[in-house]
Amino acid sequence: MELGLAGKVALITGGSRGIGLRTARLFADEGCNVAICGRELEPLKAAAEELRQKGVRVAAIQADVTVASEAEQVIAQCVAELGGIDILVNNVGGATGGTLLEATDEDWQRTFELNVFQIVRMTRLAVPYLRQRGGGAIVNVASISGWQPQLVGTAQYGASKAAAIFMTERLALELVHDNIRVNIVSPGSIIWEDGSWDRFRQKNPQSFDAYVRDGFPMGRLGKPEEVADVIVYLSSSRAHWINGRHIPVDGLEQPTPVQERRPW
Repeated sequence: MELGLAGKVALITGGSRGIGLRTARLFADEGCNVAICGRELEPLKAAAEELRQKGVRVAAIQADVTVASEAEQVIAQCVAELGGIDILVNNVGGATGGTLLEATDEDWQRTFELNVFQIVRMTRLAVPYLRQRGGGAIVNVASISGWQPQLVGTAQYGASKAAAIFMTERLALELVHDNIRVNIVSPGSIIWEDGSWDRFRQKNPQSFDAYVRDGFPMGRLGKPEEVADVIVYLSSSRAHWINGRHIPVDGLEQPTPVQERRPW
């Protein structure tokens, strides 16, 4: 299927590993110039070199998008090096703190910064450049933890992902007349080399096998490429009638009461 992405510019936050890197690879395979950002320099440099081998232009930006000045740097450098922005993928996320009585106010604030506020910030900064191109697409990345309390590590993580899901539909309504579509995908449990699930599998193979058996009708965890496929499709003109939608990518993952089998 021709997605019509050749020559466009896609900016992927957290693009040096995991889902972000696989998404950047797929954009590059479609002929899309890509900007990626990440906090660690060496993985960022390695990812950029790999992407350049696909024959597209690449901007690699070391930055933490939860810091306002660094988020501004990401947008400015993307525009300076690649000429504009057509697609924004807000892929950064995370959590801090434990259960209700363990987590501090700072843990809640940090978790919402990672999963909500940086999306608002990056979207606000990117929209003027999408408008200059006549519109574009924004895809946010949440988690099935946003509506499955049995599948969430902490309340602050699930609450922040739920907020991101709700916020996406509202932003889609605000931006629809600018021809900017905003959608969100919610991955289930996704495994890749050296990721948290991979480390958990190596450390606790029996618990991992039991968790997969109990929670996954398809008999395995998801692959980051399977999430990337959905993100890139939603970013393309082929998805021009999909807007403000929330799409789980979880292989029908089922809640399980055995929480100690999860990697947190």
